[in-house]
Amino acid sequence: MDTDAVNQRIIAIYRHESGRVLATLIRLLHGNFDLAEEAMQDAFTAALVQWPQEGIPDNPRAWLVSTGRFKAIDRLRRHARLDRYLEELAQSLETDTQSEENDDTIVDDRLRLIFVCCHPAIAMEARIALTLREVCGLTTEAIAAAFLIPVPTLAQRIVRAKNKIRDARIPYEVPEAAALAERLGAVLQVIYLVFNEAYSASSGASMTRQDLSAEAIRLGRLLHDLLPNNDVTGLLALMLLHDARRGARTSASGDLIPLEDQDRNLWNRAQISEGCDLVMQALKAGPPGIYTLQAAIAAVHAEAPTAADTNWAEITGLYDVLLRINPSPVVELNRAVAIAMRDGPQAGLQAIDQLMHRQELERYHLLHAARADLFRRLDQPRRCYPLLPESAGLGAAGTGKALSVSASGFTATIESKKFPGAVEMSVWPSTIQ
Repeated sequence: MDTDAVNQRIIAIYRHESGRVLATLIRLLHGNFDLAEEAMQDAFTAALVQWPQEGIPDNPRAWLVSTGRFKAIDRLRRHARLDRYLEELAQSLETDTQSEENDDTIVDDRLRLIFVCCHPAIAMEARIALTLREVCGLTTEAIAAAFLIPVPTLAQRIVRAKNKIRDARIPYEVPEAAALAERLGAVLQVIYLVFNEAYSASSGASMTRQDLSAEAIRLGRLLHDLLPNNDVTGLLALMLLHDARRGARTSASGDLIPLEDQDRNLWNRAQISEGCDLVMQALKAGPPGIYTLQAAIAAVHAEAPTAADTNWAEITGLYDVLLRINPSPVVELNRAVAIAMRDGPQAGLQAIDQLMHRQELERYHLLHAARADLFRRLDQPRRCYPLLPESAGLGAAGTGKALSVSASGFTATIESKKFPGAVEMSVWPSTIQ
């Protein structure tokens, strides 16, 4: 194999194996993220020098892990004169007998890395940044660009997260069974928020960010492969079903298109099929969680040939179940608009008015948008128009984007940062994108 072919193979190995190599090196280097990153880069650099001459080893990943470990020891030795801790760490690594090559151990390493990066002791914004950097392998510059924040700001988030792991002595391990459900919830929340940032971008000109959306789905797939679980399956299905409509959600000028006006021929049918299959898989596996129920609602929308064919009775029933396990005023709003589509605008207004009296969603722009649209559907423009400034103003204040009115109703940004775990993506037919 010539040098160019070997180099191309190394690039491919880096793309597919660097995450596994890094996860194992972090474990072998006692949770030292920075040292592990440097060691992995040193190992791939060594591969570029040695493999064209010596050939590609039978197990490239094991070679890279072993080489990275020894490169880390060399780095520590060079600086050990100035730091007694580094000398002790180097000695510990030389005598360490932890496994490097066992495939099951490497799978566990990837799970360990996900759980450490998403540990609830770390601030949420830092969890997201660290997960995208260490688990997904995105560069600091790419993450900063995706979230439209300065690179130094993003870099500081990652540094603070690593410092928190070190100072709090967060163990590099998969939680025991007793704590797994709670900790898994924290991991899923990170993935969910990354996807929502992509689905309804909170800042910047682009209403969707395909790169972040793809990373969230990739994270969901990785977790689904490593830790099959009802909630994991449900979240992956939810992301696939919503992302399947990405190509139809915006016009050529970048404006959001309401669900009922979208060209369904542009929806990704392969993703919808996969998402619906995952929903059925999750529903059959046991009592559904919040992500599975949201995915089931998204599946009903996705399977309808036209907006008029949507099975609102089924959607209302799913919201009834979701409300029982996840009481939330936003879920109640979603249920109210589903009732409006099933039983008529007046029935929906009655349900929404009950929410208005409780004042829990007084400043939630989609509540006002939904009321206005119901009055429009009842052909009561005098009651509709006074609500427009309030819904538009609250939408712009909360998300940096204004609501716009079209002949078919309202276009709005649906996001979940205020109500994590709720179903903001499924509010009113004229506001769903």
